[in-house]
Amino acid sequence: MTVPEVLLPPADRSLRAVLRRRPFTHHNRLAAAVVLANLLFAVIGDWQGDQDVLTTLVVVNVALAALVRQQLVINLLFRLATSAPKHWPLRVRWTLGKVYHFGGLHVGAAVCAVAWFLPLATTARGALPIVVSWMILALLGAMTVLALPRLRARHHDLFERSHRFGGWTVLVLFGVLAAVSNPVFLWPLALVVVSVALPWLRLRRVPVRIVSPSPHVALVSFDHGVTPFAGSSTAVSRNPLLEWHSFANVPAPGRSGFRLTISRAGDWTAKLIADQPSHLWVKGIPTAGVGNIDKLFHRVVWVATGSGIGPCLPHLLARTAPATLVWSTRDPRRTYGDALVDEILDAQPDAVVWDTAGQGKPDLVALAHDACRRFDAEAVICISNKHTTWHVVEELEARGIPAYGAIWDS
Repeated sequence: MTVPEVLLPPADRSLRAVLRRRPFTHHNRLAAAVVLANLLFAVIGDWQGDQDVLTTLVVVNVALAALVRQQLVINLLFRLATSAPKHWPLRVRWTLGKVYHFGGLHVGAAVCAVAWFLPLATTARGALPIVVSWMILALLGAMTVLALPRLRARHHDLFERSHRFGGWTVLVLFGVLAAVSNPVFLWPLALVVVSVALPWLRLRRVPVRIVSPSPHVALVSFDHGVTPFAGSSTAVSRNPLLEWHSFANVPAPGRSGFRLTISRAGDWTAKLIADQPSHLWVKGIPTAGVGNIDKLFHRVVWVATGSGIGPCLPHLLARTAPATLVWSTRDPRRTYGDALVDEILDAQPDAVVWDTAGQGKPDLVALAHDACRRFDAEAVICISNKHTTWHVVEELEARGIPAYGAIWDS
């Protein structure tokens, strides 16, 4: 579809508009709120030298950091946020749609747990509590450093493994510390352990069918008794102890199972496309993602680049909300195959499909803004790489349009 040149209205430069941009994201606001609550207690609370109070503060923050990442809790948060009626004011629904920024609670609580553990370790008494406390502090410090955005992006496998094995080790050591110091803290720690263990209790190696329309994409089909809801994701692995990768589920209405659209984006995906294994590991339950917020709005524009069409497709097929599509990709039929492209066009005959091979790089902000105007949409959901997603979201919100996209906080 050919789209006429669109002139964007100027961006709003008011304070309210500035506060919608980085670093003032809802993720950072939630992290700041947790830190401020802890700072307030540090100023007015009676905690100095009291091991039980310090342990309580550490346990509360550790519990918050762990539970807010639990799949059942995530699904509950999305269910609560998206249950708001569509007749509520747009500004309220705009804010509720930012529910996927919940990772800010994890970051704020984790940082505060480390901060409170420092005075706890320095005031420990007895050989065993002292040794265990400093071991925990060293592990927490290493996990915090490796979670810094630049280090996490550069050494993601190391970050993931340090959080998994380091986190498990911290829970064991904390249990030892609680057992010898104050056993009452074993109960909240047990809740955290159960939360962490639940996804692993559903660990399964399942058969898959992989089709590669091109060397850049794998369409992976699952049918092992699980049909996830539109807008959910599944974590898959070839070695469950070392690394996991989450992808958006693409269930088809009326059919069991689901598909994943996996594009070449690193060593793991490249090897998967080349090897096409017969089985993959899965764990946990389908988990809600950013696309679920479409049900908050009367009409939605989906903006996708490349394999970002995968997370959009289940919503377009299931018609979870009236929607239109803007899809920018290189040579779509050659890259993704006629079957998938025809399926997309059957669901969205009026979609804007921009072939970057023949049309060059588009102005996605202009295309999305024009689609909103033509479709009378209330919101835009963008599924793309980090730079493009943040650019589209921020530029549209600066023009008064609620916009959403992944924030790469995990």
